[in-house]
Amino acid sequence: MSEPIWNAFLTERDRAVFAASGYGALQGFGQRPAILVIDVNYNFCGDRPEPILESIKRWRNSCGEEAWAGVSAIRRLIAAGRAKGLPVLYTTGVRREDDWDAGSWAWKNSRSAERVLPANAPRADGNTIVPDIGPLPDDLVVYKQKPSAFYGTPLLSWLILLGADSLIVTGTTTSGCVRASVLDAFSNNLRVSLVEEGCFDRAQASHAINLCDMHAKYADVVKLDEALAQIDRLPEGLFPNLPGRVAAARAAA
Repeated sequence: MSEPIWNAFLTERDRAVFAASGYGALQGFGQRPAILVIDVNYNFCGDRPEPILESIKRWRNSCGEEAWAGVSAIRRLIAAGRAKGLPVLYTTGVRREDDWDAGSWAWKNSRSAERVLPANAPRADGNTIVPDIGPLPDDLVVYKQKPSAFYGTPLLSWLILLGADSLIVTGTTTSGCVRASVLDAFSNNLRVSLVEEGCFDRAQASHAINLCDMHAKYADVVKLDEALAQIDRLPEGLFPNLPGRVAAARAAA
Protein backbone atom coordinates (compact mmCIF):
# COMPACT_ATOMS: atom_id res chain seq x y z
CA MET A 1 0.00 0.00 0.00
CA SER A 2 1.38 3.42 -0.95
CA GLU A 3 2.38 5.90 1.74
CA PRO A 4 -0.06 8.69 2.57
CA ILE A 5 0.36 11.77 0.39
CA TRP A 6 1.22 13.89 3.43
CA ASN A 7 4.23 11.83 4.58
CA ALA A 8 6.52 13.82 2.29
CA PHE A 9 5.72 16.96 4.29
CA LEU A 10 6.14 15.52 7.81
CA THR A 11 9.25 15.71 9.95
CA GLU A 12 10.52 12.69 11.87
CA ARG A 13 9.20 14.35 15.01
CA ASP A 14 5.76 14.69 13.45
CA ARG A 15 5.69 11.01 12.55
CA ALA A 16 6.77 10.02 16.05
CA VAL A 17 4.08 12.20 17.64
CA PHE A 18 1.33 10.74 15.45
CA ALA A 19 2.52 7.21 16.20
CA ALA A 20 2.59 7.80 19.97
CA SER A 21 -0.52 9.94 20.43
CA GLY A 22 -3.16 7.57 19.12
CA TYR A 23 -4.51 9.97 16.50
CA GLY A 24 -5.37 8.71 13.03
CA ALA A 25 -7.35 5.66 14.13
CA LEU A 26 -9.82 4.47 11.51
CA GLN A 27 -13.43 5.20 12.46
CA GLY A 28 -14.91 3.34 9.50
CA PHE A 29 -17.77 4.14 7.14
CA GLY A 30 -21.28 4.80 8.36
CA GLN A 31 -24.24 2.54 7.61
CA ARG A 32 -26.27 5.14 5.70
CA PRO A 33 -23.84 7.41 3.86
CA ALA A 34 -24.65 10.36 1.64
CA ILE A 35 -22.17 11.64 -0.95
CA LEU A 36 -21.23 15.32 -0.65
CA VAL A 37 -19.55 17.07 -3.60
CA ILE A 38 -18.18 20.45 -2.50
CA ASP A 39 -17.86 23.38 -4.93
CA VAL A 40 -16.83 21.50 -8.07
CA ASN A 41 -17.73 24.40 -10.33
CA TYR A 42 -16.09 26.58 -12.98
CA ASN A 43 -14.75 28.99 -10.36
CA PHE A 44 -12.58 26.28 -8.83
CA CYS A 45 -11.98 24.02 -11.84
CA GLY A 46 -11.81 26.46 -14.73
CA ASP A 47 -13.71 25.59 -17.87
CA ARG A 48 -11.15 23.07 -19.18
CA PRO A 49 -8.09 21.13 -18.03
CA GLU A 50 -4.98 23.31 -18.20
CA PRO A 51 -1.97 24.15 -15.99
CA ILE A 52 -3.01 26.09 -12.94
CA LEU A 53 -0.96 29.20 -13.72
CA GLU A 54 -2.77 29.46 -17.05
CA SER A 55 -6.19 28.71 -15.62
CA ILE A 56 -5.97 31.31 -12.84
CA LYS A 57 -5.39 34.06 -15.37
CA ARG A 58 -9.09 33.72 -16.20
CA TRP A 59 -10.49 31.93 -13.14
CA ARG A 60 -8.62 33.30 -10.13
CA ASN A 61 -9.77 30.48 -7.81
CA SER A 62 -9.00 27.64 -10.22
CA CYS A 63 -7.12 24.56 -9.04
CA GLY A 64 -5.96 23.77 -12.59
CA GLU A 65 -5.35 20.27 -13.92
CA GLU A 66 -5.66 18.65 -10.49
CA ALA A 67 -9.30 19.73 -10.46
CA TRP A 68 -10.07 17.75 -13.60
CA ALA A 69 -8.32 14.66 -12.25
CA GLY A 70 -10.61 15.08 -9.25
CA VAL A 71 -13.66 15.39 -11.51
CA SER A 72 -12.82 12.03 -13.09
CA ALA A 73 -12.68 10.37 -9.67
CA ILE A 74 -15.88 12.08 -8.52
CA ARG A 75 -17.69 10.90 -11.66
CA ARG A 76 -16.93 7.28 -10.76
CA LEU A 77 -17.95 7.80 -7.13
CA ILE A 78 -21.33 9.38 -7.84
CA ALA A 79 -22.11 6.81 -10.54
CA ALA A 80 -21.62 4.07 -7.96
CA GLY A 81 -23.64 5.99 -5.38
CA ARG A 82 -26.56 6.61 -7.73
CA ALA A 83 -26.57 2.97 -8.81
CA LYS A 84 -26.94 2.01 -5.15
CA GLY A 85 -29.56 4.70 -4.50
CA LEU A 86 -27.45 6.88 -2.17
CA PRO A 87 -28.19 10.59 -1.79
CA VAL A 88 -25.84 12.81 -3.79
CA LEU A 89 -25.62 16.38 -2.54
CA TYR A 90 -23.68 19.22 -4.13
CA THR A 91 -22.63 22.60 -2.87
CA THR A 92 -21.87 25.68 -4.90
CA GLY A 93 -21.68 29.40 -4.25
CA VAL A 94 -24.37 32.02 -4.61
CA ARG A 95 -23.84 35.76 -4.79
CA ARG A 96 -25.79 38.92 -5.59
CA GLU A 97 -25.13 40.45 -9.00
CA ASP A 98 -23.56 43.51 -7.35
CA ASP A 99 -21.34 41.33 -5.11
CA TRP A 100 -22.46 43.21 -1.99
CA ASP A 101 -22.71 39.96 -0.07
CA ALA A 102 -19.11 38.96 -0.75
CA GLY A 103 -18.46 40.18 2.78
CA SER A 104 -15.29 38.72 4.31
CA TRP A 105 -14.32 36.99 1.06
CA ALA A 106 -13.21 40.42 -0.18
CA TRP A 107 -10.69 40.95 2.60
CA LYS A 108 -7.94 38.44 1.79
CA ASN A 109 -7.62 38.44 -2.00
CA SER A 110 -6.34 41.32 -4.11
CA ARG A 111 -8.36 40.08 -7.12
CA SER A 112 -11.68 39.77 -5.31
CA ALA A 113 -13.22 42.71 -7.20
CA GLU A 114 -12.76 41.04 -10.60
CA ARG A 115 -15.99 40.35 -12.45
CA VAL A 116 -14.46 39.47 -15.82
CA LEU A 117 -15.52 36.03 -17.06
CA PRO A 118 -14.08 34.08 -19.99
CA ALA A 119 -15.91 34.79 -23.23
CA ASN A 120 -15.50 31.17 -24.33
CA ALA A 121 -16.77 29.59 -21.10
CA PRO A 122 -19.59 27.07 -21.64
CA ARG A 123 -21.70 29.19 -19.27
CA ALA A 124 -20.93 32.57 -17.80
CA ASP A 125 -21.71 31.78 -14.17
CA GLY A 126 -18.64 30.55 -12.33
CA ASN A 127 -20.84 28.85 -9.73
CA THR A 128 -22.13 26.44 -12.37
CA ILE A 129 -21.33 22.87 -11.30
CA VAL A 130 -19.08 21.19 -13.87
CA PRO A 131 -21.49 19.46 -16.28
CA ASP A 132 -19.40 16.26 -16.35
CA ILE A 133 -20.71 15.50 -12.85
CA GLY A 134 -23.78 17.75 -12.74
CA PRO A 135 -26.80 17.02 -10.55
CA LEU A 136 -29.73 14.84 -11.65
CA PRO A 137 -33.37 15.04 -10.43
CA ASP A 138 -32.76 12.81 -7.38
CA ASP A 139 -29.82 14.96 -6.27
CA LEU A 140 -29.81 17.99 -3.98
CA VAL A 141 -27.92 21.27 -4.39
CA VAL A 142 -26.91 23.38 -1.39
CA TYR A 143 -26.19 27.05 -2.11
CA LYS A 144 -23.74 28.60 0.31
CA GLN A 145 -21.84 31.85 0.89
CA LYS A 146 -19.17 30.76 3.36
CA PRO A 147 -16.67 27.87 3.49
CA SER A 148 -18.72 25.29 5.38
CA ALA A 149 -21.51 23.49 3.56
CA PHE A 150 -23.42 23.64 6.87
CA TYR A 151 -23.13 27.35 7.64
CA GLY A 152 -26.41 29.14 6.94
CA THR A 153 -27.73 26.29 4.75
CA PRO A 154 -30.36 23.52 5.08
CA LEU A 155 -27.77 20.75 4.68
CA LEU A 156 -28.03 19.28 8.17
CA SER A 157 -31.83 19.30 8.11
CA TRP A 158 -31.78 17.54 4.73
CA LEU A 159 -29.42 14.86 6.04
CA ILE A 160 -31.74 14.31 9.00
CA LEU A 161 -34.74 14.09 6.67
CA LEU A 162 -32.92 11.53 4.55
CA GLY A 163 -31.80 9.56 7.59
CA ALA A 164 -28.11 9.74 6.65
CA ASP A 165 -25.60 8.96 9.41
CA SER A 166 -22.40 9.72 7.52
CA LEU A 167 -20.82 11.49 4.57
CA ILE A 168 -18.47 10.47 1.77
CA VAL A 169 -16.89 13.80 0.87
CA THR A 170 -15.16 15.05 -2.27
CA GLY A 171 -14.44 18.45 -3.74
CA THR A 172 -12.47 21.60 -3.19
CA THR A 173 -10.55 23.21 -1.77
CA THR A 174 -9.13 20.63 0.60
CA SER A 175 -7.79 23.32 2.93
CA GLY A 176 -10.84 25.57 2.68
CA CYS A 177 -14.44 24.56 2.06
CA VAL A 178 -13.76 20.82 2.36
CA ARG A 179 -12.02 21.20 5.69
CA ALA A 180 -14.66 23.61 7.04
CA SER A 181 -17.44 21.23 6.03
CA VAL A 182 -15.69 18.20 7.49
CA LEU A 183 -15.22 19.95 10.84
CA ASP A 184 -18.89 20.91 10.97
CA ALA A 185 -19.92 17.37 10.04
CA PHE A 186 -17.67 16.06 12.82
CA SER A 187 -19.20 18.58 15.24
CA ASN A 188 -22.63 17.20 14.35
CA ASN A 189 -21.49 13.61 15.07
CA LEU A 190 -21.48 12.48 11.44
CA ARG A 191 -18.86 10.00 10.33
CA VAL A 192 -16.86 11.37 7.41
CA SER A 193 -14.81 9.59 4.75
CA LEU A 194 -12.74 11.79 2.43
CA VAL A 195 -11.95 10.37 -1.00
CA GLU A 196 -8.34 11.39 -1.56
CA GLU A 197 -8.45 11.35 -5.37
CA GLY A 198 -11.67 13.38 -5.34
CA CYS A 199 -10.27 16.29 -3.29
CA PHE A 200 -8.04 19.03 -4.68
CA ASP A 201 -6.52 22.39 -3.84
CA ARG A 202 -4.49 25.17 -5.39
CA ALA A 203 -1.45 24.51 -3.17
CA GLN A 204 0.06 21.03 -3.03
CA ALA A 205 1.33 21.45 0.53
CA SER A 206 -2.03 22.77 1.76
CA HIS A 207 -3.78 19.81 0.14
CA ALA A 208 -1.50 17.22 1.70
CA ILE A 209 -1.24 18.70 5.18
CA ASN A 210 -4.96 19.32 5.51
CA LEU A 211 -5.68 15.74 4.48
CA CYS A 212 -3.19 14.70 7.16
CA ASP A 213 -4.83 16.83 9.84
CA MET A 214 -8.36 15.73 8.98
CA HIS A 215 -7.33 12.07 8.91
CA ALA A 216 -5.67 12.49 12.30
CA LYS A 217 -8.71 13.96 14.05
CA TYR A 218 -11.93 14.37 12.09
CA ALA A 219 -12.32 11.91 9.20
CA ASP A 220 -10.93 8.89 7.41
CA VAL A 221 -8.99 9.69 4.23
CA VAL A 222 -9.67 6.76 1.90
CA LYS A 223 -8.75 5.81 -1.63
CA LEU A 224 -11.41 5.88 -4.34
CA ASP A 225 -11.33 2.09 -4.76
CA GLU A 226 -11.97 1.66 -1.04
CA ALA A 227 -14.98 3.96 -1.17
CA LEU A 228 -16.35 2.19 -4.26
CA ALA A 229 -15.98 -1.20 -2.57
CA GLN A 230 -17.81 0.05 0.53
CA ILE A 231 -20.67 1.42 -1.57
CA ASP A 232 -20.92 -1.91 -3.38
CA ARG A 233 -21.31 -3.70 -0.02
CA LEU A 234 -24.27 -1.56 1.05
CA PRO A 235 -27.79 -3.01 0.81
CA GLU A 236 -30.24 -1.69 -1.77
CA GLY A 237 -33.09 0.62 -0.85
CA LEU A 238 -31.49 2.50 2.03
CA PHE A 239 -32.99 5.81 0.89
CA PRO A 240 -36.52 5.41 -0.51
CA ASN A 241 -37.19 9.10 0.19
CA LEU A 242 -34.88 10.70 -2.36
CA PRO A 243 -36.52 13.83 -3.81
CA GLY A 244 -37.20 12.51 -7.31
CA ARG A 245 -38.61 9.24 -5.99
CA VAL A 246 -40.93 10.99 -3.55
CA ALA A 247 -42.20 13.26 -6.33
CA ALA A 248 -42.77 10.27 -8.62
CA ALA A 249 -44.67 8.41 -5.91
CA ARG A 250 -46.91 11.39 -5.26
CA ALA A 251 -47.62 11.78 -8.98
CA ALA A 252 -48.57 8.11 -9.23
CA ALA A 253 -50.84 8.22 -6.17
